[in-house]
Amino acid sequence: MDATRELLTRNQIPEEAKWDLKGLYSSPETWEADFLSLESQLESYASYQGTLGESPARLKQCLKFDMQFSQTLDAVYTYAHLRNDEDKTHTANQANYERVSRLLTHYQQARSFINPELMAIPEATIQTFLNDPELEFFLFHLERELRYRPHTLPEAQEALLAAASEMAQAPQKAFSMLDNADLQLGSVQDAEGRSITLTHGNLQSLLQNYDRRLRQDTFETFYKAYEGHQYTYAALLSGSIKKDQFFAQARGFKSVRDKALFSENIPAEVYDNLIAAVHNNLKPLYKYFDLRKRILGLDALHVYDCSVPLIRDFTWEMPYEDAVEDIAQALAPLGPDYVGALKRGLLDERWVDRYESKGKSSGAYSSGCYDSNPFILMNYQSDHISSVYTLAHEAGHSMHSYLSKKNQPFLYADYTIFVAEVASTFNEALLTRYYLGRELSREMKIYLLCREIDNFRGTLYRQTMFAEFEHRIYAAAEAGKPLTVDTFKELYHELLTIYFGEAVTLDPCLDLECFRIPHFYFGFYVYKYATGISAAYALAERVTCGGDAELADYLGFLKSGGSAYPIDLLRNAGVDMSSPKPIETALQKFTDLVDQLEALTG
Repeated sequence: MDATRELLTRNQIPEEAKWDLKGLYSSPETWEADFLSLESQLESYASYQGTLGESPARLKQCLKFDMQFSQTLDAVYTYAHLRNDEDKTHTANQANYERVSRLLTHYQQARSFINPELMAIPEATIQTFLNDPELEFFLFHLERELRYRPHTLPEAQEALLAAASEMAQAPQKAFSMLDNADLQLGSVQDAEGRSITLTHGNLQSLLQNYDRRLRQDTFETFYKAYEGHQYTYAALLSGSIKKDQFFAQARGFKSVRDKALFSENIPAEVYDNLIAAVHNNLKPLYKYFDLRKRILGLDALHVYDCSVPLIRDFTWEMPYEDAVEDIAQALAPLGPDYVGALKRGLLDERWVDRYESKGKSSGAYSSGCYDSNPFILMNYQSDHISSVYTLAHEAGHSMHSYLSKKNQPFLYADYTIFVAEVASTFNEALLTRYYLGRELSREMKIYLLCREIDNFRGTLYRQTMFAEFEHRIYAAAEAGKPLTVDTFKELYHELLTIYFGEAVTLDPCLDLECFRIPHFYFGFYVYKYATGISAAYALAERVTCGGDAELADYLGFLKSGGSAYPIDLLRNAGVDMSSPKPIETALQKFTDLVDQLEALTG
């Protein structure tokens, strides 16, 4: 979509370009019926309170009721949040999302006795329960829950924490509304004097424009908007961090990071090894910046020069339907069943909400629930190759969910965040392999090499920088340092100097970048992008160079959902993330790509 074009309203988007939520709920009335049914069932939780230690059969009854309630709530919540993201200014959808958020809080309150009561069952008794055939289906679920025995509070305190959960969402919700609905990013003028309204969706297209004056104006205007709200953003981010601290301390964790890693049984060494490995491999990144500066013929390389294609007259135009075909061809090594299901979802079954429109949530994601198709939110831009890669990425998430839900019961269908980025990045790796496997001109090869290098830079290096920022800012908070605007900006600037080196001139406004990253409101999430790309490239190499057994291992991983701990799931697929080797292998691939670029442009 042309960056100069005015945004359409949702009613102006063709129906075939919108996701079809009728398979989830055929009408708002059917959603309302489920919502009211759940409200009426909440009181049933009380009938189980105080009885879980009576027998394995009674515990099973409670777990089964909770699972069935959760499955319906999953559908009700998913529908409301998808409708809300279609247009953040639609007040009726906002109201329904608020209603279901309150229902979620009431659900958490109603079931808050389960874990404390489970933990209160004497060790000898619970071991007897776990050996009873009545609970065989729930064994892994119970094992995961019982790990929390040292971090579970008495029943009344658990109920209080559950009651606080809706209030605790305030910083993230306020950030989302400010960033997506209220923030006015301003406008810039192109070379022909036309005014372009800046949006989150067209930012990257404008930063890839060959007009350096336009890139600079875009960059400075964009961050000017954040400068005008920096104290609000700092207060929101500080509030989110303090919220995380409160819940970590309440549950007896030494730090927020310990709590985050504990949830997926991830050793702290995985996080620390990632940062250490990247710090030890910054020279290839600096080399790439030097190459970019030389090729572009610049006296000084700024961050707004770091996305523009190095092949000056290269243009990209790919309609959505053509992008789907390319992705399908790239993923052919995964077999006809995988590719066929993917194409049906992206086209005929309308999993995807394709294009940007007024009020629509920015960015991209894959969502859905156990009883629905996956759904993908896109803001597809036909003149931007990143949109093709984003579609392949989100399709990886969706196919992971699709295969998991077809092969696992509800209780074990959801995979953890640690493995969530593997399937998506795997798809991107195969897409690049497909493009580079074609007969290419030197210019096209340079373009794609740069695209792959920038993908590594954005996913492995950049996300590790974000992860290190999180680690530092939470450590500062836990040491009692005030979380002011200056604190955030100073810590972020230190990392910018480390990760960009001397080859890049850092404009002061870039320090504001820390205020616009949505993932910082989901503490200690971003490192998983970096570990994910490392695992994904190891598995992509294994599948494309292997045979039926390697493919079966990978598809088995996609079908496994959350039926084991993530480290074990990946080990079964053929990659050991407890070792730094996958990260070092990915960093070596980055080095090789930069060397290839140097050879082609020398």
